[in-house]
Amino acid sequence: MSDPNQRIVITGVGLTSPNGNSLNEFRANLLAGKSGVSKFETRYIGQVLAGVCHFDPLKYQKKKDVRRGTRAGSIATYCANEAVQNSGLNWAEVHKDRVGVYIGITEHGNVETENEIFEISKFGYDTSVWSHHHNPRTVANNPAGEVTLSLQITGPHLCLGAACAAGNAGFIHGVQMLRLGEVDLAICGGVSESIHTFGIFASFKSQGALASNEIPEKASRPFDLDRNGIVVAEGGGLVTLERLPSALARGAKIYGEIVGYAMNSDATDFVLPDPTRQAQCIRLALSRAGISADQIDIVSSHATATVQGDIEESLALREVFGDCPNVAINNTKSFIGHAMGAAGALELLGNVPAFDDHFAHATINLDRPDPRCELPQLVANQPRKMERVDYILNNSFGMLGINSVVIVKRFSGV
Repeated sequence: MSDPNQRIVITGVGLTSPNGNSLNEFRANLLAGKSGVSKFETRYIGQVLAGVCHFDPLKYQKKKDVRRGTRAGSIATYCANEAVQNSGLNWAEVHKDRVGVYIGITEHGNVETENEIFEISKFGYDTSVWSHHHNPRTVANNPAGEVTLSLQITGPHLCLGAACAAGNAGFIHGVQMLRLGEVDLAICGGVSESIHTFGIFASFKSQGALASNEIPEKASRPFDLDRNGIVVAEGGGLVTLERLPSALARGAKIYGEIVGYAMNSDATDFVLPDPTRQAQCIRLALSRAGISADQIDIVSSHATATVQGDIEESLALREVFGDCPNVAINNTKSFIGHAMGAAGALELLGNVPAFDDHFAHATINLDRPDPRCELPQLVANQPRKMERVDYILNNSFGMLGINSVVIVKRFSGV
């Protein structure tokens, strides 16, 4: 790209996942094969398996803020503050009206609505008991808005509802706003508080898509013949994005450059994916990055461990990467479950350190590969040492047929 101001780089990372509360911890546990799935009690259903985060919300919030706000807001606030600190920015000197906050979410408001209905049920459904904090808690922009309150950001903020493609959508929107000159710094990615709504567990259970296993760490098993559904997870992954000249001028650490992206729609079904449209989305991202499929070193797959979903993505991956024997295909959900709106963000960020350590982390729990998901390039159970890693491609797909792909390149200089 000839105009350096159109080149957008990642300069800070903040995250919380079920198996790590920083990029270093997350990456170490991915390489060590350490799962973050555990038993979890949820209202009306009882014990389920989930990916639960254990970050400290009081690191950047007061007790009053946590009490008044939402779990998604606390996750977003933690991740945003961590990303800003990690970026090395002198925050006091940053023009806050030139900062944009763009956070992908799967849904928002279910948790608070369920909680309030449960509370008024104790009082004969007397609505006078209903919390006056309910409206600001449930508006769709809440997680991004809580970030602006924490960091005193006066630029634009919004949440992007993109189902389980939302993490990638947050990155994509940040890139676009920087390229348009709307902002000078974007804090973007995705968050999820999904495990705190019993409805998501009940719906997946009635659909026959909720994972079960006597050993929690073995429950999330994408591409495996014995997979039996989704492990729901919470989490968040946010980054600071800047134009390349800005990052270079302040000597920032550059984690990678976002060089390609794409989003499209299946327009076929509420939940069943279309591999043809997924493959088209991947090819569009490759075209925008100006590279061919065989230049990709790591493909971070979306696979959620549902029977049909894994099969359909495998078809798309074979269509695009079937003649690319050197690509490494892995899956992060096998470690942490499906973090919904945060999934794409966490899955990309967990792979980004491969630019430096040259390892493709494994897909764990892949004991009996499903022949219908035949992918010879799958990294199974042990990390794969790579000769070099220059390009990482991140798939993230969602209900109602929304597909997203982001490609990050190792930064090797101007």
